[in-house]
Amino acid sequence: MNLTVKILKNELWYGGSVADAMKGPFGCDSVYDLNMELALNQTMPLYISTKGRYIWCEEPMIVHIENGEFKLRADSDIILCQAGDCLRDAYLSACNSHFKFTGKVPPLKFFESAQYNSWMELDYHQNQEDILKYAHGIVDNGYEPGVLMIDEGWHTRYGLWEWDLVKFPDPKSMIKELHDLGFKVMLWVVPMVTADGQGFSMSYFPYNNYLDGASGEKKYFLRTDEGKVALVEWWNGFSAMLNMCNPDDVEYLDTILRRLINEYGVDGFKLDGGVIEGYNNINIANGKQTKYTPAELNIAWNEFGTRYEYHEYKDTFKGGGKPVIQRLRDRNHSWDNDGIDTIIPSALLQGLIGHPFICPDMIGGGWWSLNYTPGFKIDQELFVRMAQVSALLPMMQFSWAPWRVLDEYHARLCLEAARLHKNFAPYIIEQVKSSAVTGEPIVRHLDYEYPHMGYEGVLDQFMLGDRILVAPVITKGQTERKVILPEGKWKYLGKTEYEGGSTVTVPSPIDILPYFIKA
Repeated sequence: MNLTVKILKNELWYGGSVADAMKGPFGCDSVYDLNMELALNQTMPLYISTKGRYIWCEEPMIVHIENGEFKLRADSDIILCQAGDCLRDAYLSACNSHFKFTGKVPPLKFFESAQYNSWMELDYHQNQEDILKYAHGIVDNGYEPGVLMIDEGWHTRYGLWEWDLVKFPDPKSMIKELHDLGFKVMLWVVPMVTADGQGFSMSYFPYNNYLDGASGEKKYFLRTDEGKVALVEWWNGFSAMLNMCNPDDVEYLDTILRRLINEYGVDGFKLDGGVIEGYNNINIANGKQTKYTPAELNIAWNEFGTRYEYHEYKDTFKGGGKPVIQRLRDRNHSWDNDGIDTIIPSALLQGLIGHPFICPDMIGGGWWSLNYTPGFKIDQELFVRMAQVSALLPMMQFSWAPWRVLDEYHARLCLEAARLHKNFAPYIIEQVKSSAVTGEPIVRHLDYEYPHMGYEGVLDQFMLGDRILVAPVITKGQTERKVILPEGKWKYLGKTEYEGGSTVTVPSPIDILPYFIKA
């Protein structure tokens, strides 16, 4: 179906892919293209407008915006609906009609304190000694134990998901020690399978399993047009890829992951990869072989992990309305150019397309190659400001250990940001429980909460629920912050009262995250 939607005067639209949050909102002067089958991060076939309209499709859309018009194309019907007169009306109508929330709440451990991920600290060199050193460092330096994710590199071959016993000589005792410290432990997993060696061809996938099943044998993996196992390119080379629409593949991976839970005490999994773009690989068969579209394969991968209480995803199509922990994609260690400047716009858009349970990227940025960039040096001010941006989002996640990479003063400021999050955890959890029922964003655009007040383009501050306004510093060297305050009385840092309906300037030295509590 094709649909053209004329953008109204002073109308702004939000939606599509979180990866493109900085390109919106979209108005009469916007020029933009998106193929949702090539999108990254959270993507929904949804656009909502400040005039109360929404666009929805059950399938991925190809979107072109130019000359004040949306031009949309998809394989199924595209809906244009007038739901009210504001952003909130449009969102709630779309939510209740197309991706209604169930009331199920993700584990509250994700929100109670900071999370920790070993990726930037250890990158591909994960090992038992350093994981325990990292975990003890968290506690010894005053941080609250929380969810700890052991990232890529803990395993042998992709797809076998066995501990590398050289790096991890006694993983069971390690996880017990982590549990005793107060952590929940998650392991990194992708739907890829190393496509060579004895483990692939004999031990786990006997050769006759590659055949067409005439003898009743199981047939795993995505295939080529000839029925052979497809080799799919991803960031670590070429691998076979599990087809999570196939019950045999689901049973295989679930059996392995249940073993990690039952034998070692693992609590859950960081389920990476499975990007919708990856299922468009030229080696994968067309529909006559797979019977499934790239969107269906991505959705199946993302639904697979919800069987485990602790899980996290990053690249999802049509994941709105689900009680799933969603992380922003990797950020640069920078003030601009896909760095700290993108966190608030991306978090706002996540909520506006039905993903309230959001975690920003690792504090300091998550591009592993930074550790190997000649001359790279951590910007301590940036690191602290990234911690502060995260502190009053639903979740915050450290990776680089602040006590290792920062001086004592800046490390203390990061600890204060983590403690601020802990102090606000009861309020955050209240919002989490409410959002699980209503679907309303936890991180809210000012225009969502205060429509038609001229706040449509404000992308550097946000509402946490309906009572807390947060205005982080995202510019290097800034020590004052202009803040737009909606109508009402607002207490800066919960103390000094300001009258709303105006723009105020407040002190924001590096030891302060500006926020206001509505009186």
